[in-house]
Amino acid sequence: MTDDRRFSSPTPLHLEVELAPAATSSAGPGAGPASRPAPLRWKKNLALFCLTVVSVFVAGTVWASVTPQDDGVLSFVKALPHAWPFAVPFLAILLAHEFGHYFAARAHGVEASLPYFIPMPIVSPLGTMGAVISMKGTIKSRNALLDIGASGPLAGLAVALPVLFVGLMQSEVSATSGPALQEGRSLLYLLVRRLAVGTIPEGHDVFLGPTAMAGWAGLLITALNLFPVGQLDGGHVGYALFGKRQDRYGRAVHYLMLALFLGNVAYFTWHFIADGLTDALHAAVANGMPWLIWFGVVHVMLRVGGREHPPTEPGELSPARKAIAVVTLIFFVLLLMPTPFGTY
Repeated sequence: MTDDRRFSSPTPLHLEVELAPAATSSAGPGAGPASRPAPLRWKKNLALFCLTVVSVFVAGTVWASVTPQDDGVLSFVKALPHAWPFAVPFLAILLAHEFGHYFAARAHGVEASLPYFIPMPIVSPLGTMGAVISMKGTIKSRNALLDIGASGPLAGLAVALPVLFVGLMQSEVSATSGPALQEGRSLLYLLVRRLAVGTIPEGHDVFLGPTAMAGWAGLLITALNLFPVGQLDGGHVGYALFGKRQDRYGRAVHYLMLALFLGNVAYFTWHFIADGLTDALHAAVANGMPWLIWFGVVHVMLRVGGREHPPTEPGELSPARKAIAVVTLIFFVLLLMPTPFGTY
């Protein structure tokens, strides 16, 4: 939960749309890895990363409750270093996620660019839209597809979970009073919160500190990427496990996002009417809006990149990789947040 005094509007932050790292992309069928790897380009990647660092530190001043002493630019710049409890762990989660993809691609001989981080100051509450890795050629085998698809989310989780645990231990448990912005709560998040904080008394809640917010955001972007649809990370994992059947499964999962939006609207309309909120429907739509936006974003991705996943060569996953694929999809279920960020 976050203190509502930080925000002037009850509309929930649409951070999941702005934050989710884009799916790794590949060329169409028939292409293959270049026989002679192209020289590694890094200058543009480094420049974008540096801009993203600044942008995330700017966002961190909100989550760390850093208030400049005056309205001057110099005062604001002096406040930026105090945002590190959010910015540093959050950047570490993003780096782990993206370089998990990068090193897995390189290990399988797939030509991949360094991550292109996307700064998004002010507009995004986390300061970034994530990152994109460009790949040339197809990923030939299902084993390679699984490794590349699952490596990013699993590497990001390996950093996000301890960050969240430590951040929750540092967060304050206080009595709740009045409306507040509440973070989305997945099964895995609730388990980590229970381990870190213990039983929370009735009428109280955990008010997330900046480090806990960074870990929570890491869980959210991982969940969004693990949706088994299209060329999101979860789509790669699903195709590696199910083959062509994944195209059919992915279409159904895509409409799950729309179902989550409608479910939120129905639940919160009833909830807010019971609380006497005069504009209950507007507030309910606002709480469910992240899923409608994510549904639209994925729809555009499918229109641009194709509704069918690029095929791989014939062959089955190795037994160990089948287990990894199943575990990765279980993580998707454990990370799914019915309401990513809502006003209560």
